[in-house]
Amino acid sequence: MIQLLKTNFFLVSFTCIWLAGCHSLDNANNKDIENILETPPFAAISDSIRQFPKDASLYFRRAELLSRNNFHEIAYGDYKKSWELDPIEQTALEICVRKFPANIEFKRLLGEAYVDAERSKDAMDLYDNTLQKDSLDFEAWYEKGLLLEQVKDTAGAIYALKKAYTLQPVSTYALELAHLYAENKNPISLRICDEVISKDSSREMVDPFFIKGIYYSNTGQFAEAIEQFDSCIHRDWKFTDAYIEKGIAFFKQKNYDEALHTFHMAATVSNTFPDAYYWIGRCYEAINKKDEAIINYKRAISLDRKFTEAKDALKRVSP
Repeated sequence: MIQLLKTNFFLVSFTCIWLAGCHSLDNANNKDIENILETPPFAAISDSIRQFPKDASLYFRRAELLSRNNFHEIAYGDYKKSWELDPIEQTALEICVRKFPANIEFKRLLGEAYVDAERSKDAMDLYDNTLQKDSLDFEAWYEKGLLLEQVKDTAGAIYALKKAYTLQPVSTYALELAHLYAENKNPISLRICDEVISKDSSREMVDPFFIKGIYYSNTGQFAEAIEQFDSCIHRDWKFTDAYIEKGIAFFKQKNYDEALHTFHMAATVSNTFPDAYYWIGRCYEAINKKDEAIINYKRAISLDRKFTEAKDALKRVSP
């Protein structure tokens, strides 16, 4: 989701300009644009840009000045150049939101950009302000719920996601809420998943079965959990997370042979999936095969340099 923002930057900027609807570039040639940029109040910044052509802030300052003077299409070129030199997507989105405060899509993208930039308070303020103006904005409730879940406010996240699902009962909202319930061992998760499954006429969805498996595993009902993960794999044999969770269910029962077999299946399906090698290492460690454990922990770390659990495990078994 967040990575999409960076690829959408130019689309968002172009949309802002199109909505502004003035000074069309179709009616202005390059000479006209050059003349504008060489007249006050733009001339001084243009001169600085010639001296420092790789300074993104100069292009951005000139773009803002052009926008304030209603030269939105010309400003687009500077916004684009500024972005190429120093991509900060939320900056452009802030401009769009200020210029078009009623546009919900800009606010949604800006909220996601804030989250990506770890500006949680700014994102929360944006969602709260949006909901103060329109308490029926189900997207704002959903995004707020995701943010609250991220900052570990489980009660707040459940409340927000329930509001989103009540206002717009789509499977995306249902499954996010069900997953949160499952992680907190709440059986409501099963009911929501069953509702989603009953509406799946194509019989292709795997997420509701996976979430049910998570609930059963978290509550110690491992046979039921394995059954649900098998349902996932039957529908999508490439669903590596289902293999991992199924293997974990065996691991929790100390059935290391079945766990090891399942984790190896996960590694076969995706040989670049670090979790598979981490759990293979855990199995070898559990049966006191430390050399094999070390090999697999190192492999997991090589695929994910930030894999803290694998690093800790490697320290634990290294001589």
